[in-house]
Amino acid sequence: MQDHRIPVTILTGFLGAGKTTLLNDWVQQPAMKDVALLINEFGEVGIDHLLVEKVADDMVLLDSGCICCTVRGDLTRTLTELLKRRQNEQIRALSRVVIETTGLADPAPVVHAIKEEFCIRYRLDGVVTAADATHIDRQLADHFEAVKQVAMADRLLLTKCDLASPEQIEQTSAMLARINPGAQQIQVRGGKCSVEQVLGLGSYDVAGKPELVARWLGEEALRTTHHAGHRHDVNRHDANVEAHVLRFTQPFKWSEFAKAVDSLQLAHGDQILRIKGIVCVHKDPRPVIVQGVGFTRYPIAFLDQWPDDDRSSRVVFIVSRLERKAIEDAFRIYCKVQATKIAVV
Repeated sequence: MQDHRIPVTILTGFLGAGKTTLLNDWVQQPAMKDVALLINEFGEVGIDHLLVEKVADDMVLLDSGCICCTVRGDLTRTLTELLKRRQNEQIRALSRVVIETTGLADPAPVVHAIKEEFCIRYRLDGVVTAADATHIDRQLADHFEAVKQVAMADRLLLTKCDLASPEQIEQTSAMLARINPGAQQIQVRGGKCSVEQVLGLGSYDVAGKPELVARWLGEEALRTTHHAGHRHDVNRHDANVEAHVLRFTQPFKWSEFAKAVDSLQLAHGDQILRIKGIVCVHKDPRPVIVQGVGFTRYPIAFLDQWPDDDRSSRVVFIVSRLERKAIEDAFRIYCKVQATKIAVV
């Protein structure tokens, strides 16, 4: 009997794993035709959705916080609304939904919700986890979310293999195999990966996954009622991890902006989980994309044009035990930005 439910693919992976880069490659591929893309962000100002080149009608920003904490609200409303928009012919044929979770998300609540609460109209086709070959070892050691993201995957994408040494790639592959030996691994270079390798995986099944996966999903079933009335701070994931969002109204000199970020990473790289932003640079009409993880600032990229009418710079620092003042001070020192020019969002 043919299954007419809409397949759902979950794309997860820890902060800085390259999920946005993958999505930018995927949305250009024919296999993503008529696919709705849901992007979840941690922090009250969304950045990732501005960096993905996609028709707005097919992309929804889930910006009320980490999706693992808001799954019964934000995700429920969005999936229901997608069905209504399709029935009212407000969007074209809906062949699939791809959900990109925030890098801090525990995938278990999302997997449970799709399999149990939305199972009449949607079916979970697979969990795809991006793992940064240059940073995943430390992330697995420090963050249990990263372990769960790997363990629950059907496909493991080893990203940034072009930046990693052969030894790093081999060690990363062995490490991931120890956690989830049943998941196929795909090496990704330059953010390029055929989307057909991660779609059409069949219904999600805990068979073949580590034994803990079934237990985690069972715990989610028990926890569902408890989370129904839970109110979550969109800028705080737990007692230690939070997002600091800085907005700047005046253009930067690039050399000064780079010094501010580099000084922060040099001094606090072990506390910086992720940097992402869109920056207005003096005398350059293009918005500059800034990204970094830990002590590493990645090469800049550009958007062809600003995605909206807002020309202010927006930079998000997702950190562990790092005060906002330390970040603001770096920009005041190196960019000569006065406190009045930083709007606390």
